[in-house]
Amino acid sequence: MSAIAEVSAGSLSPAERAESGLERRRAQRRHAGSALAIAGALVLGVLVAAAVGAPWVTPHDPSKQSLARRLTPPAWTERGHARHLLGTDQVGRDVLSRLILGARISLAVGVSAVALSTLIGVALGLAAGFSAGRLDTAIMTVVDVMLSFPPLLLALAFAAALDPSLWTVIVVLGLTGWERYARVVRAEVLALRERDFVQSARALGAGPARVILRHLLPNTLSSVIVLSTLGVAQAILQEAALSFLGVGGGGSQPSWGQMVAQGRDVVTVAWWLPTFPGLAILATVLAINLVGDRLRDALDPRTR
Repeated sequence: MSAIAEVSAGSLSPAERAESGLERRRAQRRHAGSALAIAGALVLGVLVAAAVGAPWVTPHDPSKQSLARRLTPPAWTERGHARHLLGTDQVGRDVLSRLILGARISLAVGVSAVALSTLIGVALGLAAGFSAGRLDTAIMTVVDVMLSFPPLLLALAFAAALDPSLWTVIVVLGLTGWERYARVVRAEVLALRERDFVQSARALGAGPARVILRHLLPNTLSSVIVLSTLGVAQAILQEAALSFLGVGGGGSQPSWGQMVAQGRDVVTVAWWLPTFPGLAILATVLAINLVGDRLRDALDPRTR
């Protein structure tokens, strides 16, 4: 078999051998990307399952305090007391239970904020790309102004000006993250509106609403889906940053950013308090990015 492969390889021209090697490397990258994406999907599946089933899977009551058990280090086995696998905080609450409950806040904020951003950005992007007139100029001017501010700084200003709550954080992150969706969708529409199938639909009497909903919007969904997937990771990071800075919306329920902020003052004596929430944020964002990258490769024909 190896002799046949050598003869076959020897019969190829240098250009054909280079092309064959390129295809082989592309296949290896796709395989590696698929494996990483599967790992990321498994991590996300575990996080979602833990968040949904938090009342049933938490080993302790997340709000129960015990000053006798305060700042207990992580312990896999312990005699005479209930185990705290990830330790306890300053008032004796179980870190693992609060970490599982905090997954609800982070995932809910990430998904809800991205849904709001996607809705606003896609609608404005479709309107701007299809009109290509004064409306386009006005929308893109607003987009350029919004993009001139750092997203976290803009979100921090809005969150500090409003009453802190979970819905406030969702609305703030949604209203400060729609610009990239508008720009991407507008660029897609500008390219699509001159295509033959769009021109044919308009020649047959299709109105603007029908052209947009039946022909333009479906052809932009692949880019929007990939952008939304990666946007969830960014929204989770922004929520954690806002909670760390004290303007998050967790309230009585713990969020990962809030847990990191509470643990920074005692990090020298209780390293586990900021470490485990930080690792949870890292694992979640990395898993979402891995899935998003693979989704982009699958939906983008130029990478096949």
